[in-house]
Amino acid sequence: MQKPLDTAELDAALENVHRAGMPGLFAEVRAGNRVWRGAAGVADVDTGRPVTAGLRHRVGSITKTFTAAAVLRKVENGRIGLDTPIGHYLPRLVPGERGDAITVRMLLDHTSGLAEYLPFAYPSLRAFPDLAKTGPESFEDHRFTRFDPVDLIGMGVAAPAVGTPGGAPGVYSNTNYLLLGELLEHVTGIAAEKHITQDIIERAGLQDTGFPAGTHVDGPHSRLYEAWFGMIDPPRDYSVFDMSWVGPAASLVSTVADLNRFFRLLHAGEIVSRSSLEQMRRTVPVISQEGKLIDYGLGLHPVEAPGQATFWGHGGTVWGGGAIAVIRADGERQLAVALNLQRWNRLDAAGVPQPHPIDRALAAFQQVAMYG
Repeated sequence: MQKPLDTAELDAALENVHRAGMPGLFAEVRAGNRVWRGAAGVADVDTGRPVTAGLRHRVGSITKTFTAAAVLRKVENGRIGLDTPIGHYLPRLVPGERGDAITVRMLLDHTSGLAEYLPFAYPSLRAFPDLAKTGPESFEDHRFTRFDPVDLIGMGVAAPAVGTPGGAPGVYSNTNYLLLGELLEHVTGIAAEKHITQDIIERAGLQDTGFPAGTHVDGPHSRLYEAWFGMIDPPRDYSVFDMSWVGPAASLVSTVADLNRFFRLLHAGEIVSRSSLEQMRRTVPVISQEGKLIDYGLGLHPVEAPGQATFWGHGGTVWGGGAIAVIRADGERQLAVALNLQRWNRLDAAGVPQPHPIDRALAAFQQVAMYG
């Protein structure tokens, strides 16, 4: 049964996340025709400027759903083959047997076996996923670095494989989505970000969504505070950053209202066809960047709770910024939430992130928002 929006409960649950230690967060929840928007905390810890629900925000890997949708639209018109080897299109980027074995589908669902390039682009992250041996120094070193996606892809391709093409479980890797960006440019003749803007963002009528042209977020936005597991104390603002390190994998700027509109249209079959949407929902087991086993489709993954309806969407993080956007399978309930602090958990002696009050408060808010 559809549970109505309890606005007082949503307000209180959002405020609890702020009180647990999140500087600021804002969200939009939709249930049928009813809409709730809320905000709690500050956008700037120095000035005390409050967050509001309409702020623009770096939404991280939610970008992948937009990129996947753009690829699926090219599959629909025959420009890209979903099960065609990537070496057919980009033989210089993925040469030889790997290029022949890795398909476009495997890039979309992270079963390519290609390693994550990030630890090679950011030297202080070289030991990842051993968090205790990583450090945040490279964030400052690369704040204004303009990366070439081909160079980043080269790092991922040259690194030891993390699996065999099509093998299970897959391993989440941004290398896959930078390759999909190069694929889109190859078949359209224009930069992936421009093509995604024209074919997905503008098609969906998203007024406050786009790829950053420089190092700043245009329009009203929050500062973004990165803690890197307690190694940056107090957390540092990384809202000014060159996002070429993730490009079509995670650089998008949006609002919670635009994210909900995008996922609503996507799941109504108005961005890609119904058959393409079914492909996007066809999941395989994948090891996430947090080392957890998740189900992952083509730029989408399910969010499930015992006895509850399934939601579909994506989460994302960049330095200091995080977001989650999900829609119930029947399209009748949605949540989009944006956070301005990341990696708030400190590590124990074994290097394992420890529970934090933010975790419990955020889970409680999501419970109220998604299930009432």
